[in-house]
Amino acid sequence: MSQSYPYPQSRSALGASADRRARFIVRTYNHLFGAIVLFTLIEFGLFMSGAADVVAAVILGGGQLMWFAFLAAFMLVGWVATRYAHTATSKPAQYLGLGAYVFMEALIFVPLLYIAERVAPSAIPSAGLVTMVGFAGLTGIAFWTRKDFSFLGGITRWGIICAVLLLIASAIFGLQLGVFFSVALVALAGATILYNTSNVIHHYPEDRYVGASLELFASVAVMFYYVLMLFLGSRRN
Repeated sequence: MSQSYPYPQSRSALGASADRRARFIVRTYNHLFGAIVLFTLIEFGLFMSGAADVVAAVILGGGQLMWFAFLAAFMLVGWVATRYAHTATSKPAQYLGLGAYVFMEALIFVPLLYIAERVAPSAIPSAGLVTMVGFAGLTGIAFWTRKDFSFLGGITRWGIICAVLLLIASAIFGLQLGVFFSVALVALAGATILYNTSNVIHHYPEDRYVGASLELFASVAVMFYYVLMLFLGSRRN
């Protein structure tokens, strides 16, 4: 995700001292870690309770139309949750936005994890490891170079629009997007990680660590999703 929001009553990043900026960065990554833990716990709860079986049966059994409706609902709730996390003045509202987004992301992952658990269970930790290594490497590049990757904002937004249009076309016309689409989405997620990490370093107001962590979590989730799809594709072949 790469969006710009007004930040009411926020102190500018440009005017923040080095100590305050460092504190903001630590808080952002602590919240990112918390979001990943929450996501894992939700998935664990869904699968242990049997709710994942119901969700997977509804989505997978409903065909392309059901998946499209579910994706549309996710995008709507995700937009509202992201806006809350970025623009709400109260911390509880920001946390509500982050929690809602993590929960919806967990639901989106259920069908893929359901299939992976039955086809190639070892692909899940392998994809998780690859995602974490990729995220760490891209984060290291952003922090080591201190380069401002703001120019990636327009590129990632255009890429997201193209990806959504392709997903809609595949749902309507039954197109098979294939492995190259997954590779392109992994690359797009990598670009958004660089963009969002650069914003964390240079641009985010110091009191918006909840919204910043949501953006990073969204990028990591997209990368994990399509890395896992690549692993599943290779195991089936």
